Amino acid sequence: MTDSPYIIDITPENFGSVVVEGSIQVPVLVDFWADWCQPCKALIPVLEKLVNEYQGKFILAKVNTEEQQEIAAHFQIRSIPAVKLFKDGQPVDEFMGALPEAEIRTFLDKYIENESGGQLEQVQQMILEGRTDEAATMIQQLLDEDAANPQAIIAFAQLKLAIGEKDAAQQALESLPLDEQQKPEVAAMKAQMLFESVASTAPPIEELQQKLQQDASDSEARYQLAAQLVMQNQLEAALDELLLIVQKDRAYGDDAARKAMIQVFDIIGDHPITSTYRSRMFNYLY
Repeated sequence: MTDSPYIIDITPENFGSVVVEGSIQVPVLVDFWADWCQPCKALIPVLEKLVNEYQGKFILAKVNTEEQQEIAAHFQIRSIPAVKLFKDGQPVDEFMGALPEAEIRTFLDKYIENESGGQLEQVQQMILEGRTDEAATMIQQLLDEDAANPQAIIAFAQLKLAIGEKDAAQQALESLPLDEQQKPEVAAMKAQMLFESVASTAPPIEELQQKLQQDASDSEARYQLAAQLVMQNQLEAALDELLLIVQKDRAYGDDAARKAMIQVFDIIGDHPITSTYRSRMFNYLY
């Protein structure tokens, strides 16, 4: 038993009111478990932590399959832990097994109204407009509400990058769960930081171009030129320079040009330019 108002043990008598009717108000996560099930014992504390953290944005309904065999049979539960999410009176999604906390958050956030979503959009706009003090205040409010909010952490990193605090941005991104670090916007930020680091110590574009006119085989100058072009948002031109290194000097910088091309793809995202240059890169590699 628990004292939390967001966690309810389910019986045939209260299933209708808690799960069916209750899910019209907020999503209800129904966890089918049993005392003998070790994965269940690993999952339950995670679910209880999340439901208390979300403060009523969803309800956790626990069904002991040994005691409530009728309910388990109705939902054809064959293996546990089994978790079903009810919304508007109907089961709309499910997962099996003791998933990691980050994956469960992602699962929940598809169905739970995220009040911070609109605020994060405002933060993005503030950063673009250079209103960094206002953005910092709003991000801090979001982090005060939920220090583990991945989108708020990403926004914090974007802000730090925008004001030139690269180390703080890097630390923020590294604090994210691994699955969050794979998100396109995070990969793009990491790529931007790499190119900014190279460009910050590189000669100006004109000087690099002159160097290459004198010695087209100067891979370091070409790599620096690519970084400078990325910082000028001339991404296709940067890819052309990197592709030349892949073609002529693959070993440069421990395959640095190929790795840099992949990071430019991260910045560009899903775009025909990415497909075109990825194909060209593979042609030279294989």
